Amino acid sequence: MGKEPGSELPLVQQGARSDHADDLPYWLALYHISGVGPATFHRVVTAFASLRQFFELSAASRQEILKLPKAAALAAPDWRVVEADLAWGAGDHHHILTLSDPGYPSLLREIPDPPPLLFVRGDATLLSRPQLAMVGSRNPTPGGRQTATDFARQIAQCGLVVTSGMALGIDAASHLGALAGGGRTLAVSGTGPDLVYPARHRELAGKIINQGAVVTEFPPGTPPVAANFPRRNRIISGMSLGTLVVEAAPRSGSLITARLAAEQGREVFAVPGSIHNPLARGCHALIRQGAKLVETIDDILEELGALATFTMASRERPAAAVNSVGSAPSDEHKLLFENIGFEPISIDMLVERSGLTADVVSSMLLTLELQGCVTSTGGLYCRTDTK
Repeated sequence: MGKEPGSELPLVQQGARSDHADDLPYWLALYHISGVGPATFHRVVTAFASLRQFFELSAASRQEILKLPKAAALAAPDWRVVEADLAWGAGDHHHILTLSDPGYPSLLREIPDPPPLLFVRGDATLLSRPQLAMVGSRNPTPGGRQTATDFARQIAQCGLVVTSGMALGIDAASHLGALAGGGRTLAVSGTGPDLVYPARHRELAGKIINQGAVVTEFPPGTPPVAANFPRRNRIISGMSLGTLVVEAAPRSGSLITARLAAEQGREVFAVPGSIHNPLARGCHALIRQGAKLVETIDDILEELGALATFTMASRERPAAAVNSVGSAPSDEHKLLFENIGFEPISIDMLVERSGLTADVVSSMLLTLELQGCVTSTGGLYCRTDTK
């Protein structure tokens, strides 16, 4: 037998903060062996009372168990990388959870391929709290972004943790909505816990860590590789009671998350949209396949209420939608507003419908937009309210 692995890891004792700390270096060592996926990892973990026993075997014996073609990597695990992981885990509000750790989220443990390790920055206890995943387009319409923000705020105020992927668009709007509602939010990252992707979300990541947590299955130093992001989707859906999709094109990655949620036996919700909005087609497809159509938060709560207990006392009912312009709108403002629907419309069409001049319509649209009654994108306008 070669040199005792533990003797090469001075951080093992220094970083010991739980009953699982002594075995953690061996979990990390196995995790860093190329070709060892969740299935192989699970097979090894269930075969040994401690992974230390596995690494005390000869390289040939380990090779036989793992059935990997290269024994060289097994003969000399990179303990320096393990030390680096442990050093990261010793940082303030840094956590490394193994699949056998009591703090590992129980719902995630139930999926077919749970990640053997989770690296967490922030409040790790939130991983075991009731969660709703929210996903959608990276390039949403202004209305879609507002819908995600509003739903996330209300969901968080009901006591659910809002879980998403910290991507551009709907993900970011969901996190921000939960934070604005004074609730908790989890971001599942496709990089190592020491990196933020996209980089422009560095400030958002800081807010999430302060009021929630960032979690990933990838060890420190892992760059934003494209293949990592579809993999993290199973964690988003796997930790959650259900997944809500807000705006998604037919080939959107959000539909992958929804499919995984369904396969994991979780609820799938979708917000419908205009038939003229290409970003609504993915949601419409989900609804045709059996996802629950969602118009208000009540549509979600009536499905999840039997599965989790929410803090309903703090629930804030949605504010009444704007159906007039200001406290004393003019007749012309009312006329224009009545001709604006929930489907995007051009100024020329509004001129034709209302009979007002183009200059008057443009001026009124600016006022309506400033008041939050309408939103614009690409020179087209539509209502922002739902009543």
